[in-house]
Amino acid sequence: MRRPHAPLRRAATVLAAALASLALAAGTAAAGGPTVPVEFGTDYHDPVTAAPPISTPHTKACEVTVAEAQFKDFTPYTGTYTPPTGCGAPGRWSKVVLRMDGNVKGRQYDRLGYLDIGGVQVFRTSTPEPSQDGINWSVQKDVTEYEKTLSSAQSVDMLIGNVVNDTYTGILDVKVTLTFYAPGHDRTADAPDQVIPLSDGDSVTTGASLTTPRNSERILAEVYATGSGGGCEEFWYSATTPSASYSCQGGDDGPYREVQVSVDGKVAGIASPYPNVWTGGWSPYLWSVIPSPTAFDVRPLTFDLTPFAGLLNDGKAHTVDVKVVGVPAGQTGWSAPTNVLVWQDAHRPVVTGAVTSYEKTGPAVGNNFTDGSMRHLVTDGKDRLKVTGYLNTSHGRVTTTVERTLTTAIDHQWTPDENTDDLSGKWTDHQVVVSNGLVSRADRGYTLDGRATIDSANRLRVVMSLADQAHLGATRVDDSYHGDATFTLGVAREDRHAVATTSERYRLSGPGEHYDHTLATEQGVLTKDVLR
Repeated sequence: MRRPHAPLRRAATVLAAALASLALAAGTAAAGGPTVPVEFGTDYHDPVTAAPPISTPHTKACEVTVAEAQFKDFTPYTGTYTPPTGCGAPGRWSKVVLRMDGNVKGRQYDRLGYLDIGGVQVFRTSTPEPSQDGINWSVQKDVTEYEKTLSSAQSVDMLIGNVVNDTYTGILDVKVTLTFYAPGHDRTADAPDQVIPLSDGDSVTTGASLTTPRNSERILAEVYATGSGGGCEEFWYSATTPSASYSCQGGDDGPYREVQVSVDGKVAGIASPYPNVWTGGWSPYLWSVIPSPTAFDVRPLTFDLTPFAGLLNDGKAHTVDVKVVGVPAGQTGWSAPTNVLVWQDAHRPVVTGAVTSYEKTGPAVGNNFTDGSMRHLVTDGKDRLKVTGYLNTSHGRVTTTVERTLTTAIDHQWTPDENTDDLSGKWTDHQVVVSNGLVSRADRGYTLDGRATIDSANRLRVVMSLADQAHLGATRVDDSYHGDATFTLGVAREDRHAVATTSERYRLSGPGEHYDHTLATEQGVLTKDVLR
């Protein structure tokens, strides 16, 4: 794990991995197998992920182009979106699917990007680092939850900040479309009645003014929280306490990070951020074909604020802040654009209520540092929030309790010269929502295990494992990645003699569904594509 500020791990973000190639027959590989070179060449396979494609209904589809641009600098694309007219009444579609296609060639860092429609951030992404000969990639996202925003003409703002010069030659050429599916008998979408943007672009939400409809009966906040920009907060999980001698030092909490949403100065929601690794992180050859989980479709953190709906329904403006706990004062590096999703009572213009119970403990963080020939920092952290509130709705009094518990466990060891740098981390984020006796659970777990060494020949080897696991009601998801990459530092690209083996397995199981997809690569060649 080289110093986070070094060009090796510098990340300006990541973008959409191509949907997993399903051209091979399920459970089979290409006859005879592909030819694998002894090291990376000037061309390799386009990015792919093992994640399942988005299922779509068998109804009429209408496609609208939202943005088409070449990103060479930090000039955003601006335009106008108009909903389609041939696929049913606006705002009542069966499904809406966003697709971004891109291509880039030459030399370029990974870059972070976003798409706002009507001020609402509907998509956050990052780009793959290209081969010399060029790559194409694509990413899809179900954006049905934003259908009310999409039901009328809106402004479009998109940016993938980039730098193009004599050294970094890669121009990001992208196109974004929305495909709308006409209503059908199988519509299951429970889209919010309003989506209220509190910030846009790459901003952190601080001091935002929120006025919700007075008949709100369910309120969620979604925060696209990412540490990025090539500095220490991009690799926040490796930051150390001030007493530990390391190239990335944090505050007294060391590597502990927690995202909090506050309403009128009171913490109303907590979440563990996902340890995103962009395609320039640790070693770019780890991600040349298979990106790390969530890197191409950055998932927002979701906070259930329903217990506070009675307070927010008073018709007054309230202040909402998003804070990343653990970031040293005055230090930048986090983006946290925020949307508020609101479901309204269709039969009552004003819904009253109140918060009846509030419990907040933590965050409690411990750091234990040991100096020596191998420096060692062990970090443990936890937090818990439990809030109960009621609403007097048209269908009776509804009492909602939201309880969320977070844990962090990080073990970081490194030599004084940082030529050996090993880190393992585990994060859990458990939420239970009880609404008039109906229980809903969302249990998430993230793990990262990275082992980096630089030998006497200046060869960097990184062995990396990542996992994104979730138990959402009766559905289980396990997205796991493993890679092993080696190359020579400080030389021209053609003299790096880079080699890498990588793999990803995505498993999903639930009532009536089962998906199991495995990918593997060697030196940028896709060697395994098995769908069960």
